[in-house]
Amino acid sequence: MFSKETYIHRREKLRKSISSGLILLLGNDESPMNYADNGYHFRQDSTFLYFFGLKLPFLAAILDCDSGEETVFGNDLTVEDFVWMGPQPTINVQSVRVGINKTGDLASLVVLLEEAQNMGRKIHFLPPYRAENKIKLFEWLGIPPVEAKTRASLELILSVVNQRNYKSAEEILEIRKACDISVDMHTLAMRMAKPGVSEAKIAAAVYELALAEGGQISFPIIATINGQTLHNHYHGNVLKNGDMFLLDAGAETAMGYAGDLSSTVPVNGKFTARQNDIYTICLDSHNKAISMLKPGIPFKDVYFESARVIVNGLKNLGLMKGNVEDALANGAHALFFPCGLGHMMGLDVHDMEDLGEVYVGYDGEAKSTQFGLKSLRLGRKLEPGFVFTIEPGIYFIPELIDQWKAKKHNADFINFVKVEEYKTFGGLRNEEDFLVTQTGCELLGKPKPKSIEDVEAEWAKW
Repeated sequence: MFSKETYIHRREKLRKSISSGLILLLGNDESPMNYADNGYHFRQDSTFLYFFGLKLPFLAAILDCDSGEETVFGNDLTVEDFVWMGPQPTINVQSVRVGINKTGDLASLVVLLEEAQNMGRKIHFLPPYRAENKIKLFEWLGIPPVEAKTRASLELILSVVNQRNYKSAEEILEIRKACDISVDMHTLAMRMAKPGVSEAKIAAAVYELALAEGGQISFPIIATINGQTLHNHYHGNVLKNGDMFLLDAGAETAMGYAGDLSSTVPVNGKFTARQNDIYTICLDSHNKAISMLKPGIPFKDVYFESARVIVNGLKNLGLMKGNVEDALANGAHALFFPCGLGHMMGLDVHDMEDLGEVYVGYDGEAKSTQFGLKSLRLGRKLEPGFVFTIEPGIYFIPELIDQWKAKKHNADFINFVKVEEYKTFGGLRNEEDFLVTQTGCELLGKPKPKSIEDVEAEWAKW
């Protein structure tokens, strides 16, 4: 938890940014896995955490933009709860720690909201992403769950985005801590990636390291020899000679801030000539993107320059052909690079994705609908205080190759005969996390092995 003053300042700024009415912020509830008392790991809603710092489930809060009054609502635990959980501080005691002196139970919140509606007061809320909060909005405000997203307050969305997008010095310290732990997770995986070791064993060891540091993982671990599946959460394979092992994993600190890194390592400790070629192109793309990071540059420009490096590299290998600029304009590179280049990061690994990428990553500008480019989560001009990932990749996805080949899609730019030779190659990427400074950018966390020499050297340490 940050200082009380941090949360007071954040809430004051939010209240003053909204014209009038009540701001209703919903915390998360416990989520059962298969019955009520067997729950998933509890994770507080990130916006609620940002403004209140409270990790208790079943909370909601009201900020009155007209009177300045702030109230946290929730039902205190009973003695019967203490039998299972041990004694817990009251909601009031915990709220005082973040500068809120007024609390109430959930029944009093329902009364307050009913009175506000009867008076015609505007009630601002954010688009809910959990079913239980959609139900609350239905029960408390009469908003059907199917309409909850569209009836959310755009004014509130924009205000929250405008605060959370710019990371403070104390937030950057937390993110740097998450990135340091994440680097340790990746170097451990590089050393473990030996023939005969299972994906599951590496995933478990990486997870253990995050837990041992007092936090959690920031998203489900991707630990796979099938890197061509971008979000592959299957861990049932055993590594063998000739494979490449891809890890995409990050730590989340006890305060909820995320790291997000990706690495690719050859299972036998040495990249083959073909793996070396593709890895080098991808790393060149990665480093080119980093070299461009500075305030004022549209991230979309960084994306296209990174893609340009990939197209030129693949042309040199005979996998692509034709005019590079025409290939980019037609999205031909997306056969190999179907994802974006990076995304905002903070309390969410994809920061504020629940509030809408068009606001977080595009400042309201409409996103492209072109395959590949539509997956670019960040496109706006970079500003000091932005934290985001850089993660170009090159993937050979058999099903996508077959589809494009059958339709002769972008055949002017793709040598499908040559691509067939790489169809079982898999996929690879590197990923690091960056902060935009006043003059350029800063790598967050300690350096991760990413050159061919450094990756092979890290592998050899075990």
